[in-house]
Amino acid sequence: MTVSWQPLSADTVTEWAELTNLLGEADGTEEFYEAEALAEELREPGVDPRLDTVGVWQDGVLAGFGQLRLPTGLFEGQIRAFIAGGVRPDQRGLGLGRQIMDRMEARALELAGQRHPGVPVLLWVSGGLEGASVRPMLEHRGYKLMRYHHEMTRPMPGVVPPPPELPVRRYSAELEEAVRLAHNDAFSTHWGSAPADAANWGDMVRSRTFRPDCSFVSLDSDGEVQAYVLVAQWVPGEAWVNLVGTRQRARGAGLARACLAASLRAIAEQGYAKAGLDVDSENASGAGALYASFGFQLDKVIARYGRRVPGAA
Repeated sequence: MTVSWQPLSADTVTEWAELTNLLGEADGTEEFYEAEALAEELREPGVDPRLDTVGVWQDGVLAGFGQLRLPTGLFEGQIRAFIAGGVRPDQRGLGLGRQIMDRMEARALELAGQRHPGVPVLLWVSGGLEGASVRPMLEHRGYKLMRYHHEMTRPMPGVVPPPPELPVRRYSAELEEAVRLAHNDAFSTHWGSAPADAANWGDMVRSRTFRPDCSFVSLDSDGEVQAYVLVAQWVPGEAWVNLVGTRQRARGAGLARACLAASLRAIAEQGYAKAGLDVDSENASGAGALYASFGFQLDKVIARYGRRVPGAA
């Protein structure tokens, strides 16, 4: 058997997409991606695919991959390093997952030490659905279950919400920075959130997956963004409500509800078959109840595992 390790690249995104879609089906997460979307991830600000990704090929077939994202902002005084990856089901049990994690953890600590010397690092990994084969491996490496995320979906068009009772406007490019500032304010008390920097935020709202025609904002009389709903699409036929937020001082006025109503109406008009979103199971803002009132129902519960390590000097 011939084994080859090399970074992911523009030349391998088709194989990478095929593997991620196979894993989404086999593991029940239904996390599906098109090759073009993965190619964009390799070009994200702050990502060096030569160092921040790895693929392992067995006899010329991509058997597993690892991917690191390390945001520039700090979360509770620590750096949160997001590690993603997976191993082809028929190649599990051979130690590939362990080797991928060895490489990605080492790179996470190296990069964290370069950006924030001495700052502790929280390694953050998906534990998948209940019973996922990755969980024993993570626990053996010292990871602990830290959070659950609820994925909620609703069929489209379904019951289309009536027009919003409060004024909203469709997202447009000139609102990019205003929405980023509103987002940082809205998520400043949200567990697990770090401020979004301008480079990564711009990359998100200018990506091929972003759907400005289904995204809406609420402005005050001075033109400041008070609430927003941003929608994306990773696979055909499914709209993903990617971000919903309201500035701290504007909460309780129904602004996010108005934006979400407008977004769902636009999603229906665009002919999507399904809409989805995810929410922290311990979200204290009542987001789950808001989504349920629009017909979203719990579809999956995804575990998030973490391991804290000292920062490198």
